[in-house]
Amino acid sequence: MIRMVMCRKYKEQLPGMERAPYPGPKGEKIFNEVSKKAWDEWQAHQTMLINERRLNMMDPEDRRFIQEEMDKFLSGEEYAQAEGYVPPEQ
Repeated sequence: MIRMVMCRKYKEQLPGMERAPYPGPKGEKIFNEVSKKAWDEWQAHQTMLINERRLNMMDPEDRRFIQEEMDKFLSGEEYAQAEGYVPPEQ
């Protein structure tokens, strides 16, 4: 049976993830409040940010930036975009 969560990004009941994406309380909170759809979209956006902004995940400042943007993205707030990126027309 698929586990459903009230997604904090989309504000609706959607299928949840199979397991917490992070260890500890932050991972549990994401697991309980974020849908698989929102998490998959974040993963794609995170990769784009890291590549386009040439972030170094060994740098504490870059990791802090990604964490802050993840919180914004998953909460449905305004978040950083990759410079020059134009989303495909749907």
